[in-house]
Amino acid sequence: MKEQSENPAQHPRHELSEVLHQPVRFSIAAALSRTETMDFKDLRNAIQVSDSVLSKQLSALEKAGYIDIKKAFVGKFPRTSVKLTASGTQAWEQHLATLRLIAGG
Repeated sequence: MKEQSENPAQHPRHELSEVLHQPVRFSIAAALSRTETMDFKDLRNAIQVSDSVLSKQLSALEKAGYIDIKKAFVGKFPRTSVKLTASGTQAWEQHLATLRLIAGG
């Protein structure tokens, strides 16, 4: 008799985004998923982090292609706005779906 080797399905956790799994980046994506664009200051206040922490995590998300950062001036004041890209939105939705699958919901 020939023994059948079964390959069990890989656990869904392997499908989680390493980029979005980090708590601050997860919070950024969650906040941005609910709006078209968000000012740096509003995003910082919404997720309750310092400017330096937010800047560092935005850089990681931008490098991954998940967000666009636009810098402009409103009068004499600099204004930074952030939005999810199409690939960022797709990654966010996939990450959430995987979390729901793991949680059994």
